[in-house]
Amino acid sequence: MSREHRRVQLAPGYILHHRPYRDTSRILEVLTRDHGRITLFARGVRGPKAKLASVLQPFQMVLFSWSGRGDAAQLTGAETSGASEPLPAACLMPAFYLNELLLKLTTRHDPLPVLFDDYQLALQRLHAGAPEAPLRIFEKRLLETLGYGLDLTRIEPNAYYHFRAEQGLCVTETDTAGAVAGHSLIYLAAEELAEPRVLDDARRLLKAALTECLEGRELRTRTVARSIAEKRK
Repeated sequence: MSREHRRVQLAPGYILHHRPYRDTSRILEVLTRDHGRITLFARGVRGPKAKLASVLQPFQMVLFSWSGRGDAAQLTGAETSGASEPLPAACLMPAFYLNELLLKLTTRHDPLPVLFDDYQLALQRLHAGAPEAPLRIFEKRLLETLGYGLDLTRIEPNAYYHFRAEQGLCVTETDTAGAVAGHSLIYLAAEELAEPRVLDDARRLLKAALTECLEGRELRTRTVARSIAEKRK
């Protein structure tokens, strides 16, 4: 890692996660468009008199300024990039899920501007409600950007497929348990996810592919979502 001292001004980004640091500060995990995922030390941003507390919120674009070396960069300023309405309550957990995927599957200081744009688009779609399709489209694009994209070419619409680790999609002739319909894969390739069967097939397939990428690491948002679903039964 280069030890060169850097100053960056007004870089667009989103807060993926934050945690307390000492009495009044926070450590921020930030996804930026041009610098990748970075860690910033934000001093004096906690407490009733903290001027930046309302700015440093997840799911809204922030213009970040920082200075420092390597992983020890210090936040020097932050301002909002236009007005942003809060996400609907039903879309908060899905949005945190997106953040957790990015935290676990991206590497620090690796600029992925296309993925940044895909994340921004997913948040815009979540603002409109109905989170299922935006989540699946983001998962698909995330896998593609990371080099683990599903091969959705040469799909037979009347066939059925299973996802196998290290093999990808394997064809089968019958709609057995866990099979994904060929027509669902064609719609997934086109990112047209309106039919219930298509959405369900896409969810199961993409979950299997992402689980392989996570290499056994559990997603806390999935655990919380399961717990909430069980309590509602």
